[in-house]
Amino acid sequence: MNKLHLKPKDPKKTLLRLFGYFKYNILLFIGGIFFIIMGSLAEIGINGMLSPVIDTLVSGRDMGLFVKYIIFMGLLVLVTSVSQYIGNLSMARLAQRTVHRIREDMFSHMEKLPVSYFDKHSHGDLMSTFTNDVDMINQSLEQSVSQMLISVVTVLGTFAMMLILSPILTVMVFAMLAFMLYTVRYIGKKSAKNFRMQQASLADMNGYIEEMMTGQKVVKVFNYEDRAIKSFRKKNEELRIASTMASTFGTMLMPVMGSLSFVKYALVSMAGAYLVMINRLSIGNIASFLQYTRSVSRPITQVSNQLNTLFAALAGAERIFKVLDEEIERDDGDVTLSKDCKEGESPCWLVPREDGTMEKVPLRGFITFKDVDFGYVSDRRVLNKINLYAKPGQKIAFVGSTGAGKTTLTNLINRFYEINEGVILYDGIDIRRINKHDLRSTMSIVLQDVHLFEGTVKDNIRYGRLDATDEEVVEAAKLANAHNFIQNLPEGYDTVLTSDGLNLSQGERQLLSIARAAIADPVILILDEATSSVDTRTEKLIAEGMDKLMAGRTTFVIAHRLSTVRNSNAIMVLEHGEIIERGDHDELMKQKGRYYALNAGIAELD
Repeated sequence: MNKLHLKPKDPKKTLLRLFGYFKYNILLFIGGIFFIIMGSLAEIGINGMLSPVIDTLVSGRDMGLFVKYIIFMGLLVLVTSVSQYIGNLSMARLAQRTVHRIREDMFSHMEKLPVSYFDKHSHGDLMSTFTNDVDMINQSLEQSVSQMLISVVTVLGTFAMMLILSPILTVMVFAMLAFMLYTVRYIGKKSAKNFRMQQASLADMNGYIEEMMTGQKVVKVFNYEDRAIKSFRKKNEELRIASTMASTFGTMLMPVMGSLSFVKYALVSMAGAYLVMINRLSIGNIASFLQYTRSVSRPITQVSNQLNTLFAALAGAERIFKVLDEEIERDDGDVTLSKDCKEGESPCWLVPREDGTMEKVPLRGFITFKDVDFGYVSDRRVLNKINLYAKPGQKIAFVGSTGAGKTTLTNLINRFYEINEGVILYDGIDIRRINKHDLRSTMSIVLQDVHLFEGTVKDNIRYGRLDATDEEVVEAAKLANAHNFIQNLPEGYDTVLTSDGLNLSQGERQLLSIARAAIADPVILILDEATSSVDTRTEKLIAEGMDKLMAGRTTFVIAHRLSTVRNSNAIMVLEHGEIIERGDHDELMKQKGRYYALNAGIAELD
């Protein structure tokens, strides 16, 4: 269920911060307010002109003055129409430009957030902030702000004019309006409560339908149809009751307000007629006053209706600002990667010395862990005293139960997270000193869950290196054993993939992922259970592609299928964040420990 109905915790602070975005379009903001106020005042003036026009017409004394009054009223009508049009147009443009900037700020800020942020926050909530919350702000800025400004100016101006015409009738109107506001508030609370129940029931039913449609095979295999129908009928009935109650209170407000307005109008008319009879008011005065009486309740009702929308928008703005206030990923690294090294050498690290000179350290891919401790939260360690090394070109495998810390090790190499204690060296350099962009540019990752982007096959492979030529894309695909299946696609390398490549098989998506890693030409390669969800034939094809890719590169492999790690230079067996066994396949089999048990089928990876 969406959280848009929630009220903001600090509406004043949020509103001021939201208005802070208006400084980028200050002329639109000032112009919109100016024309809205002008239009509202002109509309109040039109009602006020009824008094002299009617009194002049009734007396019949000066028809020239009557004509002048009519012309002046016509001018006020023109000013009202033009001002309201310009004011509303200005606010609409202001709203669009404001949400445009908010979206840009949010997206650029999210791109700078650390991976840990996305691990802790659901993608659904973030998408809701990007769409629902931003749309609610847009709607509120376009309609609610201008409507509330019009209503406030109209109410204040109208009450001022009513006091001038008749203080006695004004008190009567004020008492009636107070009762109407109480009625609006009471019905509004009931309506909001039932609409929230309706939305909750609707979300529950939609979720159930989606679950049943997705799991139809399971439903039919286990003969669950009757129970599914029974559960749906119950949820559908709950939605009907909630919707009926919501509609009942939702449609009740306008008729009730309309009836109370007629009562108010009738009482003011009778009291006004009496004041005319005793010469306390003129006929023109009571005509203007009745017009003001009719118009004053409309903006009050509109303000009441807009408050819920405004509060919902402010609650959405709070969630947006909460995202914008998240601390971005810090990078204090002073070691950078350079291609300006000795002639014939590979790229090198530029390490600043204390005397201001630069030491050039060749990029080799030598990774060393020394007494590394790490925990996602301060009071719970995930890794304890990890010591290991991976020489350039070596293949290091991590084996262990789920949660043993295998993926965490690779996350630390990328600096997705920072270690608590110890040190990780890259070519003898503390990785905390290496610029994150340059650090990650030397690495590629092939994950179990492949993410492909909506676009062509060629573009998805090129994502590994955006300046790669078409020829380099084809070579990377051949290296990954993906070239043959790509050629068989309808448009070959120009075939457009749907979101996440759902028009490809799991194995084909994995091969594209390997090709994407290959085109980046990394020094360090990380394979995180890249073959655990494909069949044996496809696994062999992927394994061949990965073997080509791993040649000459420092490689870290995480695997559940032990067949993929047999040829590793070293295998690390992890349990509870500690390395309990290490060695190559033959050495570990001779030890007859945990690794031996896993291979022999005595123990299982969970």
